[in-house]
Amino acid sequence: MKCSLVICLLVCSSLVGFGSAIRCYSCKDYTGSCTKQRDCSYDDACLTLTERGGMTFRQCMKYSDCEKNRLSQMFPQVSSFYFKCCNSDLCNSAPSCAASSLIGLLASVLVMWWCVH
Repeated sequence: MKCSLVICLLVCSSLVGFGSAIRCYSCKDYTGSCTKQRDCSYDDACLTLTERGGMTFRQCMKYSDCEKNRLSQMFPQVSSFYFKCCNSDLCNSAPSCAASSLIGLLASVLVMWWCVH
């Protein structure tokens, strides 16, 4: 009973805000210290596009445009790049945010372990 209540609460909390617009960082820089934020459309993702050895672009982007060929057309001035599209608030921050993802993963594992025991 205790475990099913915890699982129900986790599912319900994950659905809060389902279908709503997200916020993304919006800037281009060399440092990765972007602080400007922007509200995106409901069908947008947050893009981080990094030119090899150069500029990083962070912005809202239609999720359907998050693929290499399409981005090459949209950023013709950037010849070689890697990118990431994500769909949670401010997920296109600098790499230091990886720690919060790890904490979330560990919390999920602990909850599952607690339910089993």
